[in-house]
Amino acid sequence: MFSKLTQFAGHLDQAMVSGFDSDHFDLLALELFRLQWELNPAWQKLCRSRGVHPQSVSNWREIPCVPTAVFKLMDFSCLPEQGHCRVFHSSGTTGQTPGRHRHSSQSLALYEQSAWLWFKHNWGDVQDMIVLLPPPSLAPHSSLAHMIETIRCRENRTSDCFKGRVDGAGVWRVDWEPVIEELQQAAARGKPLDLFGTAFLYVHLLDELEARKLSLKLPAGSKAMETGGYKNRSREMPKAELHAWMGRRLGLLPGQIICEYGMSELSSQAYGRNGDSLKKADRLLRLPPWARVRVVSPENGEEVAPGETGLIQIFDLANAFSVMAIQTEDLGVWQDLDSCGLCGFELLGRSAKAEPRGCSLMTP
Repeated sequence: MFSKLTQFAGHLDQAMVSGFDSDHFDLLALELFRLQWELNPAWQKLCRSRGVHPQSVSNWREIPCVPTAVFKLMDFSCLPEQGHCRVFHSSGTTGQTPGRHRHSSQSLALYEQSAWLWFKHNWGDVQDMIVLLPPPSLAPHSSLAHMIETIRCRENRTSDCFKGRVDGAGVWRVDWEPVIEELQQAAARGKPLDLFGTAFLYVHLLDELEARKLSLKLPAGSKAMETGGYKNRSREMPKAELHAWMGRRLGLLPGQIICEYGMSELSSQAYGRNGDSLKKADRLLRLPPWARVRVVSPENGEEVAPGETGLIQIFDLANAFSVMAIQTEDLGVWQDLDSCGLCGFELLGRSAKAEPRGCSLMTP
């Protein structure tokens, strides 16, 4: 059975490269559900507790989702016990048990393929990079650091683009003096720059610029990736306010700020932009065609109508070696965008009962 799963992953990899046919998503999701049912004991146990088995499911929307919180309690993996080379953690604070997502060399390759292809589709050409994160060598359990390292390697950029470090408490920190100097040099040269960071690290950068009374004008063609949140990490601000501040201090227009949504339990990410002047479809977060999103009512688990709020569920075929169906602790609003079942969603933030997690926890 495991050989069939590796064959599935190989075919999926080829389909992602050649142009994934969205019409095939349902059949592939059902096939993957059958394989993961046999190879993932934890998920099979969860499905049985809900009275669900492969013969009772007729489309991808009926596949049970694993709540991200359960990853802290059980190992949702199809890999052999010793068959992993990397483990991504969902959080890194003292006293919290992180969710764990194990990867083998093949599953990691599929993760990298998915991340790279959809990034390039949404980002376009990559310029010189400044990454406000530690490198994977210092943050080996961070899926975000690994994703950006994948981008760096495929674009043949130098490893010194990572500007972060990890202190003795496991907190991500950045020495801002050289970062600001590099930003000033890029602005003076007129050469486009790509900036990557979590929302809270951008707050730290902007605080530094404001304290120095500096307002930069990054060259035309520059872009910034913004991801992560603030939960229980000092002050928060609405996304529009953060992006406006980035515009004032870095000279970035709304269309130059690209929002990324991802998590350690998944292998695909969603991208969107923020700004009232942009088209609605551009402002919504969108997953690649080999993934789907549902937004469901927290009360009854039923899918909400377009424009209504609920919990975000992600169905990700690239998660072939773990579990394809994930229920997040994030609230969102979804909208239909085309006739193929693809849709975009607006991220509203964490559910009130959700504990802080992910890259938002790695910054002071």
